[in-house]
Amino acid sequence: MEQRKKILSILIKLLVGIGSFVIIYLRLKTDFTSEKLSLLYDSAFSNRGILSFVFCILLIPVNWGIEAYKWMLITKPVEKISYKTATKSVYSGVCLGNLAPGRATEFLAKIIFFKPENRSRVTVLHFVGGMFQLSITIISGLIALLYNLNRFAGENSWMAYLASGLSLVVLIGLFLCVYNLDYILNLISKLISKKNKLENFKYPFSGALLTKLFSFSVLRYAVFFSQMLLLISIFYGQAGLSLGPDILLYFLITTIIPMISVLEAPIRAAIALVVFKDSGLSDTALALSSVLIWLVNIIVPSIYGYIILLQQNFNFKLSAAKK
Repeated sequence: MEQRKKILSILIKLLVGIGSFVIIYLRLKTDFTSEKLSLLYDSAFSNRGILSFVFCILLIPVNWGIEAYKWMLITKPVEKISYKTATKSVYSGVCLGNLAPGRATEFLAKIIFFKPENRSRVTVLHFVGGMFQLSITIISGLIALLYNLNRFAGENSWMAYLASGLSLVVLIGLFLCVYNLDYILNLISKLISKKNKLENFKYPFSGALLTKLFSFSVLRYAVFFSQMLLLISIFYGQAGLSLGPDILLYFLITTIIPMISVLEAPIRAAIALVVFKDSGLSDTALALSSVLIWLVNIIVPSIYGYIILLQQNFNFKLSAAKK
């Protein structure tokens, strides 16, 4: 039995690595044409390009470090973990999240760092925590949408209606989840748990915790915004805060509109062309910036996350991962 578990663990590790590589390759192969690679090379190795890219890379641990701190905060009432363990959990989740649309598999890696009896509740908290970050993207994007409403006249009006409608649904969903969190936590726990009787758990959602979660979500959003601005400045020297509303709007629409993996690249490019159409940015610069923001914040952390996953035993049912 022990030998089978070891073999299964190795197979899962290999599948995660191969699957992530294939998905990343399929996502990038159509974006990096010879023309785009030439522009990328010329821009990236200019003085401005090097400085912008270095600063953007330096913000990666800041971005995911904030997320790890939020993860430690929101899971603390269920199980107290160290910041180091929270960081491992988050980076592992980034890696495994590549295997499904909408990063739906991310929680599978994050929960192995918790005791088995707590994993059902931690799973719920993963989605609730994500909705806090999503709410900041939505609120910022809706403000930008009002500012740029004239861009969505005529044939592009569907984007504004769809983004607004889905945004309101998500915000209402967040409120309902926070308001009914105890009920959801206990319901999921009882459905998953093998025990017939499970004590009800009351999650202490205090005003202080809510303030911290929202504050750090705003801070993380600011980091992500800065990274996007830095990447655009590689190809467009005049990039400044005047592009702020466009970036906020782009984040909103690409986050809230459901994406199909195979069509993700053209959908993102189409949205960028509408949102940034009056900015002076070329189509190639837009495409490269949108690919690089994904490259920087997903692929680089995924590599580190995969290294962490290789050190774990993948025993999802019987024991927690090594800390």
